[in-house]
Amino acid sequence: MKRLWAPWRIEYILNEKPPGCIFCVTDEAEKDREKLILHRTPLSFVMLNRYPYTNGHLMVAPFRHTSDMNSLSDGEMLDLFSTLRLCRNVLQETSQPQGFNVGINLGKAAGAGVDEHIHIHIVPRWNGDTNYMSVIADLRVMPENLMATYDGLLPGFMAGN
Repeated sequence: MKRLWAPWRIEYILNEKPPGCIFCVTDEAEKDREKLILHRTPLSFVMLNRYPYTNGHLMVAPFRHTSDMNSLSDGEMLDLFSTLRLCRNVLQETSQPQGFNVGINLGKAAGAGVDEHIHIHIVPRWNGDTNYMSVIADLRVMPENLMATYDGLLPGFMAGN
């Protein structure tokens, strides 16, 4: 039997899960790197997914805690989608993906891991980025360290691509 070592997963397995909503962030911008927040607007923010499907998997969420799309104001909706466009532009510039998956999972039945706070996923994709590991071992191979991805994307968000 062959083994695939993934020692970084033990941190997730052993760490105590923080109480509350991961998308309810405070104004403490000095903790943005620690929380993987790449960009803030007055109404929303961009967070790097700690457990990504591919390198560069981002999430855009409103600051306001809600799971109901209908409760979002027109300004919040516009801000979310303008920020989503910024994410796409930064990812395109820095990573040159060949495509994107963009999705909003509304409710647990739809696959929402955090269903109490609406958020949008944007996942950069490359031809051949999935392989037998996902099918056979229920495992993803990430070619780049999470913080290296963060550091590579941050300048694009600072420039406001």
